[in-house]
Amino acid sequence: QVQLVESGGGLVQAGGSLRLSCVVAGRTFSNYAMGWFRQAPGEERDFVAAISSSGVTTYYSDSVKGRFTISRDNAENTVYLQMNSLKPEDTAVYYCAATSRVFGSWSAPIHYEYDYWGQGTQVTVSS
Repeated sequence: QVQLVESGGGLVQAGGSLRLSCVVAGRTFSNYAMGWFRQAPGEERDFVAAISSSGVTTYYSDSVKGRFTISRDNAENTVYLQMNSLKPEDTAVYYCAATSRVFGSWSAPIHYEYDYWGQGTQVTVSS
């Protein structure tokens, strides 16, 4: 069993920054590709960013490209999402997810390709 715990959410003004963290326990972290998704009230869960198990390859949604950066520290079993230039439309619950399946540009944005999920952390961006 794999447990994922997100932290770092909060309330920030537009233009500000936040860094989300997701600590993974239970299995060998370096075996998993990791993703961040978000879900606003009444909306579907949307892909934000993903990173390969080695950290070499990353993917981003068009809406966050150039503003958000995903990274990981395999020694600390942690994946990060640095969010800069935040906009009110970034407001959502952010979830991290892990997958041991084949990982590529076609699978990274698909939520059902991920096997394990955290409980989510709320990010609210005020205008």
